Amino acid sequence: MTASVGAVPAVRVVVAEDQALIREGLVRILSDLGFSVVGQAGDAVGLLQLAFELRPDVVIVDVQMPPDHTDDGLRAAERIRRELPGVGVLVLSQYLDEHYALDLIGEDARGVGYLLKDRIADVASLGEAVRRVADDGSALDPDVVGRMVGRKRRDSRLEELTPRERDVLGLMAEGKSNLGIAEALGVTPAAVEKHVTGIFSKLQLGHEHTEHRRVMAVLAQLRAS
Repeated sequence: MTASVGAVPAVRVVVAEDQALIREGLVRILSDLGFSVVGQAGDAVGLLQLAFELRPDVVIVDVQMPPDHTDDGLRAAERIRRELPGVGVLVLSQYLDEHYALDLIGEDARGVGYLLKDRIADVASLGEAVRRVADDGSALDPDVVGRMVGRKRRDSRLEELTPRERDVLGLMAEGKSNLGIAEALGVTPAAVEKHVTGIFSKLQLGHEHTEHRRVMAVLAQLRAS
C-alpha cells in the first residue's frame, strides 16, 4: 500500500468514468486531497479488471458507462460489493434516483456511498465521502436522502416525525454520527441524541449502536414505506 507523509497509509482509489475530462478532474482532486489513485478506467469492464487485480480501498464509479451506456457502472459496483467485500464503493450519478442508491446498498450500508455528480464541485464533501467509505462507513447524497425522507407516504410512521426529526433522520441516513449531525444543525450532541431516541421510538426501530446499523435501520423504514 502506498504511504503518505508521516508513513500514514494513503487511501488507494480506482476511478472509473467514461468522460475523460471528468475522470482527469477527479484524479487531480483526489491526488490533491492526499489520496493515492492507483488506477483509472473508462468503462465497466476495465473497472472490474482493475478492482480484482489491485484490490483498492475504494472504487469511484459513474452509474452510466460503456459498454451499454445504461447502468453498467452500477452493476459493476454491485458485483464488487458482492465479490470484493474489502473494497469500498462510491457511486456517482447524474440523476437523482433513490432506487439506484437502495439497490446499491442492499442489506449492508458498510463501505458504500452514493453521490450526485454535482457534489464533485464540493471538494471537501467529496474527500469526506471517500474517507468515510474507506473506513467502512456510508456516504449518501443529502439530496437523494431528502427525496426519500420528504416523499409523501400513505399510512407511514414517517408522517409522525417533527421537522427537526426529519432533518436528523436525513443526516443519519447520510451516515453522519451524532456529533456530525450536531455540527451540521448547530445544536448540542445531547439534543441530537434526544431526537434520535424520538425517531427510533416513532419508527419502532431498535437502538443500534454502530453507524452502519443506524443507516440500515433508517433505510429499511424508507424502503418499507
